[in-house]
Amino acid sequence: MKLGVYIQVPFCQTKCTYCNFHTGVVARERYGPYVAAVEREIREHRKMYREAGIALPETFADAVVDTIYLGGGTPSLLDPEDLARLLDGVRETFPCALREVTLEADPETVDEEKARGWFQAGIDRISFGLQSFSDRELSAVGRMHRREDIERAVPLLRGAGIGNISFDLIAGLPHQTAESWGATVGEVLAMGPEHISIYMLEVDEGSRLGREILSKGGRYGANSVPGDDEVANFYDFARGALSAGGYHHYEISNWAIPGNESRHNLKYWRREGYLGFGAGAHSFSGTQRWANEHDAAKYTEALAAGRIPCEGLEALSAAQALDEELFLGLRQLDGIDIEKIERDYGVQLSSRLESLERNGLVERTGPVVRLAPARLSISNEVFVDLLR
Repeated sequence: MKLGVYIQVPFCQTKCTYCNFHTGVVARERYGPYVAAVEREIREHRKMYREAGIALPETFADAVVDTIYLGGGTPSLLDPEDLARLLDGVRETFPCALREVTLEADPETVDEEKARGWFQAGIDRISFGLQSFSDRELSAVGRMHRREDIERAVPLLRGAGIGNISFDLIAGLPHQTAESWGATVGEVLAMGPEHISIYMLEVDEGSRLGREILSKGGRYGANSVPGDDEVANFYDFARGALSAGGYHHYEISNWAIPGNESRHNLKYWRREGYLGFGAGAHSFSGTQRWANEHDAAKYTEALAAGRIPCEGLEALSAAQALDEELFLGLRQLDGIDIEKIERDYGVQLSSRLESLERNGLVERTGPVVRLAPARLSISNEVFVDLLR
């Protein structure tokens, strides 16, 4: 069995206005104790799991870790030595045959010394929180970097030996227009990253910008956020441009030069096993899901006392597992084998799919069902209908 390991670093330099994650801005003095806590969780996880009532299946006993993802937050704020310490903890605790080690990074945090340190620690993939090439848009949402930071950082990473770089973009930022979005996509293509993720701006009460939009306010550029139809057009424009640029669209929000698809993230969409370490990190054993306490201070205190602050431990029912198979499977452009799912779960899904197919929301070729390409930008509406 191949296992993924996720390590959460919930620290940022500033809180972006659109962010609804459990992250925070803290003094650097808190980084060291937090790293020590995560390392302890990694090395002593089996004992802590038993005490928390988490039963890992037998298949995990000899599982080989082949992907590690350091996410956040902004894990690139940590010293390379601390990141190496966490990675060494994984290598010395699990059998490893690593094929992908990803670090999330913000462009302004990159310097030559860090880039070399990351490569020496075994990091071979960088996922950049780029969001836009427009300084006006970046400033509006509280991002620290500017386009010149992106142009400076990428050559430093490649010069250090890191040859797999991913860019994250957001469609729907304040002040974004068709012209500025087209310019951002064009500059991304010119820089030639191996992987590109495009997310449509989420509007919810979990972020300052989301609350302002919902309350019809004007702070944080809320009154200059593009409408839903504009954002859908931005997404569709990017789809066409990335396809013409040689990128493989393999998941609703993700494109890659063929062979550079995110091995770690594919585990999530394929419902494969992964263990998460750190405050707020999630894990999946195949039959159970659980998460750690999201408050970094409480998490660190608990680990210092020798216990894992687990919350939300849930044994999945067959109905929940089926819904996940459908929802996560259809996020992938290859689609799902509906006949296999029906056999595995002992269900009939034809009635769920007939109206979606009739309305042009999904397409079926033999046993394979996919989201209709023209409806990818409204995929959430399709999922709501499917899982109803």
